Amino acid sequence: MKMIHDPILLQSKIKQFEIDQIFRLSDDTSFELRRYDPGELVLKEGEEMDALLYLVEGRVKISSSVQTGKILLLRFCEPFAVIGDIELIQKTVVQSQVEAVQNTLCIAVPFKYIYEHAIHEPKFLMSLLTHVTYKLQTCTTASRVNLLATVENRFASYLLTTLHDENEFGKEIRTTNTQEIADLIGTTSRHLNRVILKLSEQGVIGRERDTIYILDKKVLQELSNGIRYE
Repeated sequence: MKMIHDPILLQSKIKQFEIDQIFRLSDDTSFELRRYDPGELVLKEGEEMDALLYLVEGRVKISSSVQTGKILLLRFCEPFAVIGDIELIQKTVVQSQVEAVQNTLCIAVPFKYIYEHAIHEPKFLMSLLTHVTYKLQTCTTASRVNLLATVENRFASYLLTTLHDENEFGKEIRTTNTQEIADLIGTTSRHLNRVILKLSEQGVIGRERDTIYILDKKVLQELSNGIRYE
């Protein structure tokens, strides 16, 4: 992590994402700009967190681990995501690992400042509630699809969900890595590769290295049974 001491850039990002509408800013407001390189950990499970992070540039990967050592990919986040809401409210250690996958810039708002100046402010609480309920909604949707649909259904749904930029959750689960896609739709990479091979042989999709092309959208829509990750 690198601290970026650039008041002009900080103010620019605050205005761009209307953070000044969430907090009552003053001269002693101790916000920070933190930059992370691709592959760098932003947060590690189990560590103490000192600030709420507003993602204002780049992309991060959110994952969780179990005692066996297996890491489960949960989603990707892009601006304007909030990181650390659970840790702030529950006063607990970091719950998920956060890794930068691009050059990433965050505005850090110290927990101490929030507890002293913002924790009872309606605008801040409404903003936090909006982000938390969005995460709950998308996690519930993903869990429901992954539990109730076949892998073929899920993969078709995944392709159709991530096809358009208008779908916010679609952007958060979009990746070209088959292992990551398998994690996101709740299967193994071996099973997913079998499905990809089958659909390729049927002419429904095409595959070239890390890129999958949709050749027959109508068949995919039939396979998805109208299910979407949204």
